[in-house]
Amino acid sequence: MPRGTLEVVLISAKGLEDNDFLSSIDPYVILTYRAQEHKSNVQEGAGSNPQWNETFLFTVSDSASQLNLRVMEKDKFSNDDNLGEVTIPLEAVFEEGSLPESVYKLVKEDEYCGEIKVALTFTPERNYEQSYNEEEESCGGWKESARDF
Repeated sequence: MPRGTLEVVLISAKGLEDNDFLSSIDPYVILTYRAQEHKSNVQEGAGSNPQWNETFLFTVSDSASQLNLRVMEKDKFSNDDNLGEVTIPLEAVFEEGSLPESVYKLVKEDEYCGEIKVALTFTPERNYEQSYNEEEESCGGWKESARDF
């Protein structure tokens, strides 16, 4: 069971549906890991190819193994629109420690609707059980005490 910190670098998106008639869309991203949620800055007027370059941190303390990214469009006079989302499996980043910039396909109602680019890094929490066992061995074990007999 991994424990530690998951760092998500939200880089950019491309190919988003620009459904605003009078101006370019104002996209932002909602990042969700279990009950933890972060929201990126709104890229006003960025259109279908926004750049964020923002970093978000999540605390990992159980076996939850996916990160959800939902790209939204900020609307001034109505509810914000969902432009697409992706669920990223995290097993690889937990094993490798980091994944370089990767592109993930965004989907809305089972249809491709653009791409999002993120980089992931997992920093494990120090394992206190392991450090306890290492200290115990360095303080002398049965081999060292056997010399006394």
